[in-house]
Amino acid sequence: MATIKDVARHADVSVTTVSHVVNGTRHVSPESRARVETAIRALGYVPSAIARSLKSNNTRTLGMLIPNSSNPYFAEIVHAVEDRCFGAGYNLILCNTNDEAHRQGTYLQVLAERRIDGLIVVSTGHDATLPNQLAGLGIPTVLVDREIEIAEQPCDLVETAHMQGGLLATQHLLQLGHQRIACIGGPTGLAPSEQRIAGWRSALAAAGLGQGDGLLWHGNFTSQGGYEAMHALLRAATPPTAVFVCNDLMAMGALCAAHERGLRLPEALSMVGFDDIELTAFTSPPLTTVAQPKQRIGALAVDMLLERIDGKRQDARKVMLQPELRVRASTAPRPQ
Repeated sequence: MATIKDVARHADVSVTTVSHVVNGTRHVSPESRARVETAIRALGYVPSAIARSLKSNNTRTLGMLIPNSSNPYFAEIVHAVEDRCFGAGYNLILCNTNDEAHRQGTYLQVLAERRIDGLIVVSTGHDATLPNQLAGLGIPTVLVDREIEIAEQPCDLVETAHMQGGLLATQHLLQLGHQRIACIGGPTGLAPSEQRIAGWRSALAAAGLGQGDGLLWHGNFTSQGGYEAMHALLRAATPPTAVFVCNDLMAMGALCAAHERGLRLPEALSMVGFDDIELTAFTSPPLTTVAQPKQRIGALAVDMLLERIDGKRQDARKVMLQPELRVRASTAPRPQ
């Protein structure tokens, strides 16, 4: 592999001149610049990003942690983040923590060693050590979807109004005449899931239908979990006529379970998901769901992070985006 000294020798200039051409740090005569650029092409020279970062104290690289790369919701967020990074001239290093605290901590250390300029974090559900880890790194950080209190280093936050989304989903089913409305929640204690469940409970209470006792099952935000929870709900002596599923991935499993029980949607059962991943428009039937503004979430996360990196803002900023109901073919009036 060619070195900067090889380029200087080939172009008959000093190493310093090559460095100035590569980094754009000083004016170089057109003749010398042309010789250097010709030598670079001829030798296939690739400047060392590590060396350049040591000189400039930045790598133009951002890190991102997500808890589940197999969940299309996170994949769509990552797509938006990567697009924004590319447009701003930054690279993105993506790490899948698999919702494991140990793996999350390991990846944080790896990203710090890579000298990233900033970090976007969708944290695992249960990691009491994360606030101290982030404070110790001292890297500009934006949290997505899940807030973490860090007194020593307040972080920016971009999230959806999850409780409002739960309200929208349940109110839609109530307006269709449903009264026995079940809920399949995510992991117990995980804030987005708990807030969506709170929205479901609030809508039921406002309609005079209590708190949904006996109608809540947890599916852990996985298709398998949604499948098992739906089967459990349908085994009840009085099964629900409608169900709010707290993410679309679980709704995929719930749809499968309903089909296996011979239930036609929406004639015998109405279902609403949450996230509006791309696949929901192509399920059978197409799924009514609460849409999170995923493109805006990803773009805002990068923009807010770059504000911190560029020194344009020091105070922590929190942005809460509003969800929208996408009515498709999986909901209908309550069967008589």
